Amino acid sequence: MVDVFIGVGSNINPEENIRLALQRLSEEFELVKVSSVYESPAVGFIGPPFLNMVAAIATGKTLSDVVQSLKNIEAESGRIRGGPRFADRTLDLDLLLYGEYCTVTEELELPRPEMIKQAFILKPMAEIAGGRMHPQLGVTYSLLWDQFGHETQTIERREVKGLL
Repeated sequence: MVDVFIGVGSNINPEENIRLALQRLSEEFELVKVSSVYESPAVGFIGPPFLNMVAAIATGKTLSDVVQSLKNIEAESGRIRGGPRFADRTLDLDLLLYGEYCTVTEELELPRPEMIKQAFILKPMAEIAGGRMHPQLGVTYSLLWDQFGHETQTIERREVKGLL
């Protein structure tokens, strides 16, 4: 089994779409842990705020099978690929970590570089995997969060009912 971490985000019917994501993730994989939900402003465009969280799963699926499953779940939520990179999203499932595997391809970079640059990913990662070491940096997610420039990005914990 491989430990996998997935960033979950939405700014179109976000509570409903995050519930759908967690339900589908728990059907496809062993859902191990979920972070709190955080609200953050849209990044790279003007739009409604996003709700974001991180889900930890365990799976025996290959990396390519996990990526395909995430794309399928996004499509079920109504996400249409091929639009602008920074835009409103029904559901955005970002593969953050696949075990300790590191790779850079045209379609995928692991660990996902945004993990250490965006508060809406790093804070929930530190919350559910604080003692885990970043596979390239060799420091824990708790330490990365402690050293993060908190004042530069605003996130706020949000209560979302009926997640699991």
